[in-house]
Amino acid sequence: DGGAGMAILVTHISASVATLVWVAIEAITNKKPTLVGAATGTIAGLATVTPAAGVLGPGGAIIMGLSGGLICYFAVNLIRIKLKIDDSLDVFAVHGVGGIIGILLLPFLSSTALGGTGEGNFTTQLMGTAAVVLWSVIATTIILYALKKTLGLRVSEEQEYDGLDISLHGESAYN
Repeated sequence: DGGAGMAILVTHISASVATLVWVAIEAITNKKPTLVGAATGTIAGLATVTPAAGVLGPGGAIIMGLSGGLICYFAVNLIRIKLKIDDSLDVFAVHGVGGIIGILLLPFLSSTALGGTGEGNFTTQLMGTAAVVLWSVIATTIILYALKKTLGLRVSEEQEYDGLDISLHGESAYN
């Protein structure tokens, strides 16, 4: 029926559009785009389209990619620069925010011709997203508290200065 092919197509479209958006924003704000930015934009597009890939058409994929690239770019900057949170590889800002965007856009962009329910499920999506976010915050808080009391949440200043490759593995990954 072509459903799998369409899912592959919209996944690529969203990733490509998000990459272009991310690189364009970097070119405007930083005067030059980066390869890391392009890769991060690609992942933002993939994370954003994931909740909807099976029920989305190409037009919806373009909107998903635009939204994911734009919002995730600013989420990375908010979390890393303004809030000064050390989110390795910008995981929450890209995967978490991108996934939430995709979930919340799904009711507006899904195609009934591709098996989507069409518009009207936004409240359901919002409630489900809120439940998952709440569960994740509670579970993460419990895990972090347990780690803080046992292993600790940070490495020593010496280990951080030397680099974790040296302090944990006894070798340098990069020269």
